[in-house]
Amino acid sequence: MAASPRPLIAGNWKMNGLSRPANKELKALGKRVAGHGGPFGCDILICPPATGITGLVDAVRSQKLARRIAVGGQDCHAKASGAHTGDISAEMLKDAGCRYVIVGHSERRADHGESDAAVAAKTAAAQRAGLIAIICIGETRAERDSGKTLRVLSRQIKGSLPAGATAKNTVVAYEPVWAIGTGLTPTQADVKAAHRHIRKRLAAAMADAGAVRVLYGGSVKADNAETLMAIDNVDGALVGGASLTAADFWPIVEAVL
Repeated sequence: MAASPRPLIAGNWKMNGLSRPANKELKALGKRVAGHGGPFGCDILICPPATGITGLVDAVRSQKLARRIAVGGQDCHAKASGAHTGDISAEMLKDAGCRYVIVGHSERRADHGESDAAVAAKTAAAQRAGLIAIICIGETRAERDSGKTLRVLSRQIKGSLPAGATAKNTVVAYEPVWAIGTGLTPTQADVKAAHRHIRKRLAAAMADAGAVRVLYGGSVKADNAETLMAIDNVDGALVGGASLTAADFWPIVEAVL
């Protein structure tokens, strides 16, 4: 039986986090990381706003946390450069010290009209730049209520996964849209069914699908993390609001250690 993928706990700060408070929280998280005894059984990722990337990278390096904590971007453009005011390329993220980038988050899909094809192009750009892409997928409440969850996940995986995606450069995050920031979470059975389906769809597209990390996201908190992380085929979490402070984020990390 193949070993489970190494868990990843990723924090998506969204449009939150000024430099000074962010560095304070990173130091607090670093103390918890350093104080953990025994083997460290997961990877930690923080994705701050673009303005905070270089400062956070410098802080991670100065505190000698780079082996435990990686920094990522929240989005990237499909092109490497050009006349795209306000955008940032995967190459720029790589140059700033990022190792990951989130693509296709539901807020990008909804607020900016991003299609599966656009997400696939951004994922390919991340691969081109040497970043690991975290591809977000998930159904709306209406889609869930009409019994379309698995159909939506299949469509998003097929449309958002470019050629060349492997377990080394790709992570998938299942975030039911209706659960993000609402305090609501699916049942354990629903999460298990969704992740099992995602794994099967990945197996149809990738030779090393069993090694791809499939994260759960959507109101992950300290009080539900252990239960969620124990579900089959859940290889970590993409965390929103609870990632903004070390006090809230560390218990989620501990759930997979």
